Amino acid sequence: MTTTILEPAPGLRGVTGEPWAGVQYFSTWRVGGVSTAPRDSLNLGAHVGDDPAAVRENRQRLRRALPGAPFWLEQVHGTDVCDADAPPDGSGRPGGLPRADAAVTVRRDRPLVIMTADCLPVVLADEAGSVLGVAHAGWRGLAAGVLESTLDAMRRRAPQARHWRAWIGPGIGPQAFQVGPEVRAAFLDRDPGFDRFFAAEVKRADGARWLADLAGLAHARLQQAGVARVEDSGECTWARADRYFSHRRDLGSGRQATLAWLT
Repeated sequence: MTTTILEPAPGLRGVTGEPWAGVQYFSTWRVGGVSTAPRDSLNLGAHVGDDPAAVRENRQRLRRALPGAPFWLEQVHGTDVCDADAPPDGSGRPGGLPRADAAVTVRRDRPLVIMTADCLPVVLADEAGSVLGVAHAGWRGLAAGVLESTLDAMRRRAPQARHWRAWIGPGIGPQAFQVGPEVRAAFLDRDPGFDRFFAAEVKRADGARWLADLAGLAHARLQQAGVARVEDSGECTWARADRYFSHRRDLGSGRQATLAWLT
């Protein structure tokens, strides 16, 4: 596990992982923007009640760190994958954003983006850097197969691609992610061995809870799908209020972004 702190643009900070031939990628921190509390300061989410002018300015600051315009999605906790290279098909909501929780591309310098505030952002590519995918993996999408759907779409776009690799970006850590029995069942129904990612039961007045290792579940699902090399950032959004927005920690939280592009 390697986490590198970087400054993708003046005033902005973020994290990335190990060097990756043909791929650039990073997750933003919450600092370096103009939004005010409780979304201070680099909130990139336009759907969380922030001042639209502040979000526009924050996105413009992010844009200066990128080789092209970011490809935004309307994320809905599903498994649909958008081909970022295809002409728009009109399936997005007003505003033109595709409704999907993953995107793929084979074009160079086309930044794909996933927004999160506890869910996992996952970057996927082959070792040769010929095809790229990003996915939004909260527990619902992860259990339903968003990572497998992303890989399927990547294999269709680049049938020659081999030797898959993934980076799991900042998300809520296993010490903070309490889940109910329906979440545990959603994963154990697929593989009873996934019980190892759920810590001892937490007793609460409103029912039983388990501490879930979301990144561990994502890692296991990726390996089952044929991804040999998986790196985890190890960054917990809930624990690091100085770096990340967290929906579970802060009501009305902003959103950070994970960006990736082929070079």
